[in-house]
Amino acid sequence: MRPTGLLASALLAGALAGPQWAVAQDADAGRAKAQACAACHGADGNAVSPEIPSLAGQTSRYVYVQLRDFQEGRRSNPLMSPMAAGLSREDMLAIAGFYAAQPLKPAAFAVDEAKARLGQAKAEETLCSMCHLGGLRGQNEIPRLAGQNYAYVITQLKAFKARTRTNDAGTMTSVAQTLSVEDIDHLGHYLAALR
Repeated sequence: MRPTGLLASALLAGALAGPQWAVAQDADAGRAKAQACAACHGADGNAVSPEIPSLAGQTSRYVYVQLRDFQEGRRSNPLMSPMAAGLSREDMLAIAGFYAAQPLKPAAFAVDEAKARLGQAKAEETLCSMCHLGGLRGQNEIPRLAGQNYAYVITQLKAFKARTRTNDAGTMTSVAQTLSVEDIDHLGHYLAALR
């Protein structure tokens, strides 16, 4: 093979290996950046407390947007707002990518099957899958709800209903107005049951 052929072969091999190397590098960067989050969200994104959202398997775009919203004051939390304050865009993207790549583990929550069935009926009635997709697995900046912690779901739905969480362009605030306290409880059981 002529020298130019060897050079072309080496460049092609490098180009083919490049994306895999970059993904591994991004995962390592995300893992390092997410260490500060592990005390609440778990080392692998599976939350250590039911009041905290599990981020494992969440859409990376959603995690990124929420971090940005905490940083820019569109969403407020006494723990998350200061945590997000010093993050760069690259930090937020790395953290989001890391959590999106982690597998979600089943939560230790005792689902009431009767309530879960009522929650499923309410989710179908309110067309949750129109935004959150089938199986409520999420897309882009729409979160994965399947398998989310019951207590966290309840808190967020109540916050949307009370209009104390408004960083969603009004969609969830409008939906939450149609939900009763019982509906919210039933939805929490249903979402926790989805694997």
